[in-house]
Amino acid sequence: MKKSFILSSLLLIAVAAMAQQPVITFQKTEHDFGKINEGDGRVSTIFEFKNEGMEPLVLSNVRASCGCTTPTWTRTPVEPGETGTITVTYNPNGRPGRFQKTVTITSNASNPTVKVYIKGEVLPKQAQPKNEYTVKMGELSLKDKTLDYGTILKGANLTRSIEYANQTEQDIKVEVLVNDKDNFLIPVLSLENIKPGEAGTLNVNFDAAVCKEYGPVNRKIYIAVNGERKLTDEFKIDVKANVAEDFTNVDLATAPIVEADYQIDLGTVKSGQKISGKGSLKNVGVNPLYIRRVILPDDLVNLSVKNSTVKSGKTTTMNATASTIQKDGTPLVAGVYRRVVRILTNDPKKSNINITVSWTIE
Repeated sequence: MKKSFILSSLLLIAVAAMAQQPVITFQKTEHDFGKINEGDGRVSTIFEFKNEGMEPLVLSNVRASCGCTTPTWTRTPVEPGETGTITVTYNPNGRPGRFQKTVTITSNASNPTVKVYIKGEVLPKQAQPKNEYTVKMGELSLKDKTLDYGTILKGANLTRSIEYANQTEQDIKVEVLVNDKDNFLIPVLSLENIKPGEAGTLNVNFDAAVCKEYGPVNRKIYIAVNGERKLTDEFKIDVKANVAEDFTNVDLATAPIVEADYQIDLGTVKSGQKISGKGSLKNVGVNPLYIRRVILPDDLVNLSVKNSTVKSGKTTTMNATASTIQKDGTPLVAGVYRRVVRILTNDPKKSNINITVSWTIE
């Protein structure tokens, strides 16, 4: 009887310990691309996962079963109840026929190893049609007008490409225009002077070590065709990336730890007026806490942190203000309003915290 009681107690302790761990769950674990054309290039799908546990979830490795399959994933810790993504890209070039690939995810979850799968059928490449270059910039034809780098770690750099072609009967001269402040974007043209029927590649390197921003980065670069520098949507290429802190070599024992007032209630205000309030943010860790960025949801709310560097044991102030008038001058109707402000920090377990600012209009 005593042995049975001890075993039961140990089992309960083990179950309780597991309940404290992060738990990774997926909306789907398999994706069928169906029939895809080899000549259309890479295809991608997103596997969204959620942390159903009670501790931050960290993916330590995501590995594909072959080099033709490339995963990119959420590198920062995923807080309990929050979601992350794994983007899986398959390169069909030179691989006609059916395929099935496995991606293995390793994490600190109670289920530490999880697998997802992709499959489909690659139809053999046909002769390249002219209409593959569907984007028009004056006389120049391009395959795309977006450079999406996904998540890139601070300090790393990544190159994305767009192919272009001259489908006219005249020579075309091409030039890339980049804002001087965006020196982290380094464009290289394989061909600047393109003869009829020729094709070239625009390679743009994103140097996250030079980029001063953390979090979402959105920029525009422009293509000048035959010397015409038109900064219009027709000649615009959108650049998108998410710059994330690299916590690979961080010592958790000496890392900063953020504690904050996650709810700031500004109280009640009459229509047409502004209202303000404060919250506190503290570093209970060892090393200095850095406020990397404050990301506002819209023009109705503003939040600033008094000190961008918070030393160990110190507290700083978050100043929040809200408006009862929209940007176009229209008053908001009576009711309760809430906005979520994101603060990016160098706390490896809470690099992305949400502060809810609420107020009531009479």
